[in-house]
Amino acid sequence: MNSNSDLQIAGDILEVQHLLQPAREHPATVSEFVGLARTIAADRAQWEPLVRYDTTTRWYHRLRTGPGYEVWLLSWVPGQGSGLHDHGLSSGVLTVLEGRLTERTERATRALRSGAQRVFAPGYVHEVVNDSLEPAVSLHIYYPGLTEMPMHAAQCAPAAVDVVPA
Repeated sequence: MNSNSDLQIAGDILEVQHLLQPAREHPATVSEFVGLARTIAADRAQWEPLVRYDTTTRWYHRLRTGPGYEVWLLSWVPGQGSGLHDHGLSSGVLTVLEGRLTERTERATRALRSGAQRVFAPGYVHEVVNDSLEPAVSLHIYYPGLTEMPMHAAQCAPAAVDVVPA
């Protein structure tokens, strides 16, 4: 018994069923989506055999779907980029699985190394590019599932923004 606490629990707390919340079958919070991305990233056997590289366009593959969300796997050869865009009404989690990517916004340029994650809200405008000399692979989770990706004409100016390490 801890004499410094005003709270004392009598009996087994696990017996109080109304205090226990059932585990969710699917993610529902930002932190749960980040956790899902980390779980998938750690399971290389699930995604690595699917990766393809295409020198003419970015390669992408829908890895899975759940209630209201989608998980996408993308590969980036050196020089490939997304163009400046947003994700409409979707929020997202971007996770770099292999290699390095650069994310540019009007406020900053970020170097994203393997393991780096970015979480963004609907309407977030950015550009993702592979500025390195090696291929890269990334995982993207969108909630709700991606229905639009509006492109933006204005270009980010990398020389005019701060570089923030991931």
